[in-house]
Amino acid sequence: MTESLQAIARRLVEPGKGLLAADESSSTIKKRFDQIKLISTFDTRRDYREMLFRAKPAMSAYVSGVILYDETIRQSAADGTPLVELIKESGSIPGIKVDSGAKPLAGFPGETITEGLDGLGERLSEYYDLGARFAKWRGVIAIGKGLPTQEAIYANAHALARYAALCQAAGIVPIVEPEVLMDGVESSHTIDVCQAVTTDTLRIVFSELERARVDLTGMILKPNMVVPGKTSGQTVSAQEVAERTVAMFRDVVPASVPGIAFLSGGQTDEQATENLSAINQLPNLPWRITFSFGRALQAAALQAWGGKAENVGAGQIAFLHRCRMNSLAALGQWQPALEREAA
Repeated sequence: MTESLQAIARRLVEPGKGLLAADESSSTIKKRFDQIKLISTFDTRRDYREMLFRAKPAMSAYVSGVILYDETIRQSAADGTPLVELIKESGSIPGIKVDSGAKPLAGFPGETITEGLDGLGERLSEYYDLGARFAKWRGVIAIGKGLPTQEAIYANAHALARYAALCQAAGIVPIVEPEVLMDGVESSHTIDVCQAVTTDTLRIVFSELERARVDLTGMILKPNMVVPGKTSGQTVSAQEVAERTVAMFRDVVPASVPGIAFLSGGQTDEQATENLSAINQLPNLPWRITFSFGRALQAAALQAWGGKAENVGAGQIAFLHRCRMNSLAALGQWQPALEREAA
């Protein structure tokens, strides 16, 4: 029996679990491998992903779904087992990134439009056959002098809505990711500016989703938290981040959306975890709120592994720790002392 979009969406935001974003493009994973002086090849990329997906304690207990890249959803482990099957065996749901990246928006310097709608229906059908049951599309909104423009917000919101509608038609849950950058064209903006821009962006995104007849009960929102720009010099507490972020959601995110899975968006590993925990400590949240982290789950594991077969166990232990910390944060139970104990 085919699982409904609503059932899949609820599983993706199961209490205490979150999403592993392992959808780095080949160019992005190369930059990360450069940091550990490892050459990026088909095999090294496979070995790295296999290390994560075979980390059964972490995957089974804390990871509800894995966002994959086109190469990865087609890859098999060294022993011939499809990586998708490793994910399924752990109880996680395979997903797929389907956009082709943010490209310059003609006529609007400093702004982008995410491309990839051409032929998306056919690609989604293929990804479904390959095992994907959810997808991700990222729209990027930059803050700067005179930015963002309403045109850029509307263009990206419309693309997100068209993508989401196509996903649901293919039996795939869309993760809708409108990211207001904390380090875009400029990064000196205050938390007030972030809150205003993110509120405006989400209001327009949900208007476009409704116009496109997207079923909000069968999707997941992947937004940024309300935080100051990276070079603003403004210091805010996790409590303030939490209160501002949830107040914004109450204004613009319908309660029918089953879950919100945050991106880390340039925060440090521990900042993202602390802020997520503070958000989940607030009362009467109508949505399940969790994580959809890439670097914030993987950075420590990548360093511990270092591209060496003898370090697979160390990499998996580091991955388990970050997954456990974020699981606790998704339940509002994370404490700084837990990080110090692990260190």
